[in-house]
Amino acid sequence: MGGPMSGNRTLTNTPAEAASANPFLRWFMPAVPLARVAVFRVFIYVFIIIDVLTISGDVIAHGWTPEFYQPLWLARFLHIPAVSVLGAQILLALIIVFSLLAAAGIFHRISGWAVAITFGAWMFYTQGYGYVAHDHMALIIAAFVLPTIGTARFRDVGTASARAGWALRVVQIAVVLTYFYSVLMKWIASGNITHWANGAVIIWALMRRGAEWSKPFLEMPGLLIAAQWATLVFEFLSPVALFLKGKWLYGVVAFFCLFHLMTYIALGIHFLPTVICWAAFLPLEKLVPKRFAAPRALA
Repeated sequence: MGGPMSGNRTLTNTPAEAASANPFLRWFMPAVPLARVAVFRVFIYVFIIIDVLTISGDVIAHGWTPEFYQPLWLARFLHIPAVSVLGAQILLALIIVFSLLAAAGIFHRISGWAVAITFGAWMFYTQGYGYVAHDHMALIIAAFVLPTIGTARFRDVGTASARAGWALRVVQIAVVLTYFYSVLMKWIASGNITHWANGAVIIWALMRRGAEWSKPFLEMPGLLIAAQWATLVFEFLSPVALFLKGKWLYGVVAFFCLFHLMTYIALGIHFLPTVICWAAFLPLEKLVPKRFAAPRALA
């Protein structure tokens, strides 16, 4: 999550953060610039607004058909009822307002937790009508861990926090587990992972929703099977990203983003909620203009 930060101030808000001698804690709670969180926070909260208006914008329509509500296990455990049209409209308004406040760092804890709760409820409803998409897992986790960090400003380039490092690490873990768990689910669904890898998964996808330029690949089943095996391999190895640094890490991030770009161009599958969370691996503080990142005098 970035190299050593010589001359920077480190915040140790909890005893766990101060336990820098523990190798696991150094990995799990690395001190990162708070400015990185400030930028990441804007990415996440702005994207949440885009998400509820477009990608998961079906919740209001679901309010017209409460009889089709099939709550997920956690929604059943929490006894969350079907949403009404008015309830969905109010929920949407709350998500947008609180996301704007959280992105701006205004009442960051209150607005952040409000986003986490309302967006979490929104996910219960968009996923509770027969279709469950696993691409939102990391985004939901990000919404819940960001409010735990506290104040993070763009000018905090020289102020490092292990609490911020913990939050970003949790998001990173959620990102890679999205791919790793995908392999496990393929295995469970097919009964034998080789059946999935040697099957006609990509062929079926191309026939059903493939772009016109991708149709010639239907005549190359061997290549498509090789692509399925390659997909399994890099999804299975995705946790390696948690232990990489520098150019190797950036290369992995670029690879997964390009992979999703390719699947979007070929199949119309974007995976954007996960793609945006790959930003948790990057030194986002470098995006802050120098005039906003001027060092502050410490008392």
